[in-house]
Formats: sequence, structure tokens, C-alpha cells
Amino acid sequence: MTHRPRTHQRLRGLYAITPETTTHPVALADQVAAAIQGGARVIQYRDKRADSHRRRAEGSALLALCKAAGVPLIINDDLQLALALGADGVHLGRDDPDPREAREQLGADAIIGVSCYDRLALAETAQAQGASYVAFGSFFPSPTKPKAVRPSPDLLTEAHARLEIPLVAIGGITSQNGGLLIAAGADMLAVVSGVFAQPDIAAAARAYTNLFPTETP
Repeated sequence: MTHRPRTHQRLRGLYAITPETTTHPVALADQVAAAIQGGARVIQYRDKRADSHRRRAEGSALLALCKAAGVPLIINDDLQLALALGADGVHLGRDDPDPREAREQLGADAIIGVSCYDRLALAETAQAQGASYVAFGSFFPSPTKPKAVRPSPDLLTEAHARLEIPLVAIGGITSQNGGLLIAAGADMLAVVSGVFAQPDIAAAARAYTNLFPTETP
């Protein structure tokens, strides 16, 4: 499938989402650095635990790292933390504010993402409200969200035809099945354990990065 020009051109490739808990021997910032080394184009900081001081400290460290690498840092589900840190954007879920409120608070250049699960109509609404990208999934069984809805890859094809903003696919994506989703219309593959649960994070990230065709001028 040919990918037509879209808004936020840098939103293409591996979208690496940090794990909420990890047994990895390497500190989170070093894990993220390895993912970026492997080609991650966007990092999302995802941590729903209650320790706001730790979340702010981790988020601040990751933002400095991402800025140095020229990679956007998106905060999951926490508009106020994104605002306090000066992060590049926020990802909104079912119970979060709508994109218009996030845009008003974070500014015109912020990256605003919205989870749309298996609902194209929700994605169309999000685009109309100023979202920068929409995310669909879980496309495959996922240890992060085992009870999530399971759309068909055909949803990406339909969304690609009807939306102008980038499409993110999420849920149980591996370097073996990710190519199917890219062919169906995904601009980005969002991955948690497929990157951060691996012994060599940079190599794992590179395996996803290599799924994306090299863009020619």
C-alpha cells in the first residue's frame, strides 16, 4: 500500500511505549536510550501508578533524553503531567479529556494521540477535534491488555482511506506480524514488551524499524 502524505510526517515507524513494571536489569532511561538507538521514532511514557513524584522525575529524565535525540516524548493519559514537563504531547484514552482540551492546554504544535480501539467513527471524531494521530488495537493477543477488543487489520485499510492523520497499530505486535499491519495501512507500530522485555532492546527495536520501507525523496 502506498502511504499518502499525512500531517506530522515524523510520525512513522516504531512507537515504543515504556513498561509500567520491569524486571530488566537496565534502568528505564537506559532502556529508552537503547530503543532510540534501535530506531524508535516516538517514545511514550506510560505509568499509571500513584507515585506522582517518581512519575514526574522519570518523565523529566526521559524528556531530556528524548530532546537530545530529537525524538518526541508523549505522556500517556496524564495531560497535567505533560503540561508540567513541557512534553511533546499526550496520548488520550477512553476516560481522558477530548483532543480539543488537550490542544488548548498544550498548544498548536503538541502531538495529541487518541485511542480508538476498534471504532472508526471515534477516530473520525478525534480527527475533527484536532488529534494528531489515532491508535487502533489490540490487533493480536497482548500481555499488556489481555481483554482488549480485537479489530481486523482491514480496519486500518478503511481508516487509511478515510483519515488524513497517521494511524498507530497496537497490541501483541511482533517483528513477524507487524509487516501485515503496515501493509494494511499502519503508519506506526506501538510496542511495549516486544521491545522493552527483550534482552537486547536496541536489536529488538531495530527488528521493528526494519519492517518500514525506506522512504525515497
